[in-house]
Amino acid sequence: MKFGIKPATALAAATATLLALSACSGSPTGTATASSASGAAASGDGIVVYNAQHENLTGAWVDAFTKETGIKVTLRNGDDLEMSNQLSEEGKNSPADVFLTENSPAMVRIASAGLLAPVDQATLSQVPSQYRPSTGDWTGIAARSTVLAYNKGKLTADKLPKSLMDLADPAWKGRIGASTGGADFQAIVSAMLALKGEDATQKWLEAAKSNFKSYKDDTPVLAAVNAGEVDAGVLYHYYSFVDQAQTGENSKNVDLQYFKNQDPGAFVSVSGGAVLASSKKQAQAQQFLKFITGKAGQQVLQNGDSFEYTIGSDVPANSKLVPLKDLQAPSVDPAKLNSEKVTELMTKVGLL
Repeated sequence: MKFGIKPATALAAATATLLALSACSGSPTGTATASSASGAAASGDGIVVYNAQHENLTGAWVDAFTKETGIKVTLRNGDDLEMSNQLSEEGKNSPADVFLTENSPAMVRIASAGLLAPVDQATLSQVPSQYRPSTGDWTGIAARSTVLAYNKGKLTADKLPKSLMDLADPAWKGRIGASTGGADFQAIVSAMLALKGEDATQKWLEAAKSNFKSYKDDTPVLAAVNAGEVDAGVLYHYYSFVDQAQTGENSKNVDLQYFKNQDPGAFVSVSGGAVLASSKKQAQAQQFLKFITGKAGQQVLQNGDSFEYTIGSDVPANSKLVPLKDLQAPSVDPAKLNSEKVTELMTKVGLL
């Protein structure tokens, strides 16, 4: 789940709320609808990016890229599901030149449809192999760690689960929050499927149906943990860091557990970047991808307010974050995250 996916008018009306805070300053200049994106493509004015990443982060990338290269960028913003559906429907007639995602499964879906061009080797070389797919038809651009956010007044370190898999225990019934319908949670389950197999994943999901309280997205999960509505919640690390950097009102009672030990709960989700095979501006699109994974682009991420992990060009992450090397994340090929099977399993057990 991402910040800033609501229309700009809705964000303006909600500036006093947590959602507006977590929207990270709303939509950047250049946000486009599908029709205006088509118009930009037809006019030959720069490149069109279908963006499911945080709008403020991508907006900062665009500003820096255009300043350096003079190449204009038109953004069409949405979430992983919306943007991947749009590309699937448009197919080879899409006006998009570049696709950016929050999580890997949406990118895997588009890659599996044969809609992506191979990424230039110079760009791939900027990103360590564990943060990009083995196929080479897209690359990681940022990353986020799975965590268990827990209420410090309700749980002490000795009472925390040792593994994400332990949350299937009936002792956790009604005590765990998650946005089970969200792309973030489904990406985490995709990693579990890759690591533990279908039977174990289905059993865990059946237990989650009983044990978990479901929320619309991850921001309310964090707020519920903070308020003691649930003892803990499964989400990505940056929700707490973003809240702490703003008011802290929805994370002051929260601490984060990093499962480590190659546990499914230590999964590091890779945000993806790709060039569409149908793009008529391959060179400019490849240049944009190289820029955001390069030193200048990764420094935008490092110094920004999204608190995601840098993964390219040896640029260290924000100093407030636990270093990636210390997370002891499991090895998962992003190309093998099976969102369709996850949707099937979650539907089967009644979570979707």
